[in-house]
Amino acid sequence: MASMGPPRAWILVLLMSVLIMADTGLTGQNQACQEYGTRQAAGTHPETGTRQEAGSLSQGETRQENDRILNGKDCQPQTQPWQAALFLRPNRLYCGAVLVHPQWVLTAAHCQKPAYSVRLGRYHLQGIDPGQRILRGVKSFPHPKYTRPAHSNDLMLIKLNGRVSMTPSIKTIKISTQPPRPGTQCLVSGWGTTSSPQVHYPQVLQCLNITIMSHEACQRAYPGAIDSTMFCAGDEVGKDSCQGDSGGPVVCNGYLQGLVSWGDVPCGQPNKPGVYTNLYVFEKWIEDTIKNNS
Repeated sequence: MASMGPPRAWILVLLMSVLIMADTGLTGQNQACQEYGTRQAAGTHPETGTRQEAGSLSQGETRQENDRILNGKDCQPQTQPWQAALFLRPNRLYCGAVLVHPQWVLTAAHCQKPAYSVRLGRYHLQGIDPGQRILRGVKSFPHPKYTRPAHSNDLMLIKLNGRVSMTPSIKTIKISTQPPRPGTQCLVSGWGTTSSPQVHYPQVLQCLNITIMSHEACQRAYPGAIDSTMFCAGDEVGKDSCQGDSGGPVVCNGYLQGLVSWGDVPCGQPNKPGVYTNLYVFEKWIEDTIKNNS
């Protein structure tokens, strides 16, 4: 049998091995943290800027961090009767939506999930409102040309498991037959977070007045990221849609002009307006999809 070396030599080798392993592990953790931090900081990229999941009042996933209404105000009850909410489970708001037909809601394509609980006639984020209807989304139709991470063609129709009757708190809204005009005053609504980057969700539906910007100004804000399926609105510091508002309505002159799509993180930054789906270019696709699947 070979003889063993001095005990102190073995102890020294053991200590050196432990230190090397610890250093390697810490280096790997730091690299992972740096990669995550870089993605969060690159908020001008649409993939980090979608405005969807509010979760069970927890942090969202993509531009979810920019889907809230910042510095808006409580909507008056029954003033946004087309507003819908998509829930993944009883207490988890995921996205906003809009009732465009008695059996169809419209939302953002990046909100797609296998199943939805669709709330209509809702005013409070939690609890039950008189006149509220809860239906299931039985089939979803994302636009066939929707692309990630650019979020072009960011819209999706969801067919409900039944038709709803019109009431003071539940009504459909017509899609605008006019392109978005710079300078037009519009209203965006939703239950998204009211602060950013910290997350705080409101008790009742929030409303915010925003102004449509020119296509050129929108392109300057997000170079190389804007196409004809999008428009920008807002650009007033501290006022923006945000996490949890994705798929919610932008209403101009009584018509549905757009849907909350994406933006920068955190929300409400100067020269970084919200970006919305331009529904004017999709009017025929929406009409045909509903007609062919009713």
